[in-house]
Amino acid sequence: MKIETEEISLPLLDEKEVRLFIKRIDKIHPFVSGNKWFKLKYNLFEAKKQGLNTLLTFGGAYSNHIAATAFSAQEKGLKSIGIIRGEEHFPLNPTLHFAKENGMELHYVSRSDYRKKATLDFLEKLKSQFGDFYLIPEGGTNELAIQGTSEILDANDIQDYICCAVGTGGTIAGVISASNDHQTVIGFPAIKGFEQLEKDINNWTNSTNCIFINDYVGNGYAKINKDLVDFIDEFNALHNIPLDSIYTGKMMMGILDLVDKDFFLKGSSILAIHTGGLQGNKGMSERLGISLPLE
Repeated sequence: MKIETEEISLPLLDEKEVRLFIKRIDKIHPFVSGNKWFKLKYNLFEAKKQGLNTLLTFGGAYSNHIAATAFSAQEKGLKSIGIIRGEEHFPLNPTLHFAKENGMELHYVSRSDYRKKATLDFLEKLKSQFGDFYLIPEGGTNELAIQGTSEILDANDIQDYICCAVGTGGTIAGVISASNDHQTVIGFPAIKGFEQLEKDINNWTNSTNCIFINDYVGNGYAKINKDLVDFIDEFNALHNIPLDSIYTGKMMMGILDLVDKDFFLKGSSILAIHTGGLQGNKGMSERLGISLPLE
């Protein structure tokens, strides 16, 4: 599978003598976008291997993972169940409508109950309610997901810095494991209170070549402002590359701000991983009355 990598041309990059590339894993599948394709790859194999025909997973109302799991399950002839954080609202937003259209059975739980999703008691109740299923954690992150995301980088990715947005940590863990010692992997968290997740990522990888920069979370997960929307629209207009408002938009804003602040060495090169997530732009646009790029 060949993944396209595009170089970004900007006066700022020329001035700072830095080259910036974007690896477009968002383009590898129309519905199982970017990192979700890699995260689900080996989990789908394992579900089939175990003889389980139902996937059960967790997510919020705008979750890229929920949408990708629903489509992947239907494509592979599997059933899917989504445990959704929060109350049910009608009409369904575009993400949940897509999941339901692709056969996912949606079940809503309170935010307090959702926080218990990894506990044995909560999982036993789910088994009692739904029977046998193959469990995929929130965001799709487990060891099999990391096995998949370790395939994002290849021998052509020789840039000095590798940048990746961070949600549940599975994507950057795979990227770190596939990186070379001379490369610095930079994680841009999409959530506040990142300390425990950073410890988990370090435990998964045992790596010393990764740093996390928490300065571009903004107001928090899935919270956006006019500056971000304007940046995403301008970036798309200049480069014909759509960014999502939760992960890649904030990451690219951060990268260019760091370039401006001389964070990157002169003569160095940067590879940004475009992890997809564009399906969420439709729901965010409808919810906030704005216009974000959809493809």
